[in-house]
Amino acid sequence: MQYEPIKKTVGKFFSGSLVMRKVLYWLLDILLLRTWHVKRALSKISQHIPADASVLDAGSGFGQYSWRMSRMNKLWKIRGIDINSDHTADCRKFFSKAGLENRVEFLTGDLTQLSDTASYNLIISVDVMEHIEDDNLVFRNFNKALMRNGLLLISTPSDKGGSDVHDDTESSFIDEHVRDGYGISEITDKLTRAGFTNIQALYTYGNPGSISWRLSMKYPVKMLNKSYLFFILLPFWYLLFFPLSIILNIFDLNMKHKTGTGLLVTARKQE
Repeated sequence: MQYEPIKKTVGKFFSGSLVMRKVLYWLLDILLLRTWHVKRALSKISQHIPADASVLDAGSGFGQYSWRMSRMNKLWKIRGIDINSDHTADCRKFFSKAGLENRVEFLTGDLTQLSDTASYNLIISVDVMEHIEDDNLVFRNFNKALMRNGLLLISTPSDKGGSDVHDDTESSFIDEHVRDGYGISEITDKLTRAGFTNIQALYTYGNPGSISWRLSMKYPVKMLNKSYLFFILLPFWYLLFFPLSIILNIFDLNMKHKTGTGLLVTARKQE
């Protein structure tokens, strides 16, 4: 299933005016369950980094997390890096129009070539690592780029059905993924070898979240992969299923999951 072409179409539709871009961020905030988990994690992390922290949004995409962080703390200096030059160009335009170009910048770059040293108090990477083959190199780059006691926040699919893969006979729902998901022990081991400590990995997208994801993301994306004419039907689809998805997201956010199709990982650079 091709996901990037749909993201590109959505990005074009919501690019241009400040209002449309803000609408996009609002929709992503309420539709994507991972955003709910990341927002709560960021609120906790914000208490453990300096008031004037430097932050890297590694794989910034549409810039929705950079936007949220810029609103969380007006003293934070935020840099978004993404391999997609269209994304970074659109983000530059929007954040400039929003008057945030002095606090938020966007660069086009490959995380495997990240060369910053002791530059950030916090690095966040949301739904990125499943797209990168040499993840060990990127984890080392993250560690090198963090200041002493810097924090890392990662959201990624798990190996318990992440990317909608449940056994060896199935393939990823997203063709652009190079891995179907991480096991907790696997990502903990890789981060440890990269120099991180205090690693905590929690399952997200338990049973409620998995159902919500199918209703709010999987089925609409499958329809759009068949024909973009389904864009006409999407408002009616979400009118029908959106309230249920919201309820399921609330349950998922407030439950402890023994297993789940997503992982939320935090780690600290060794002192």
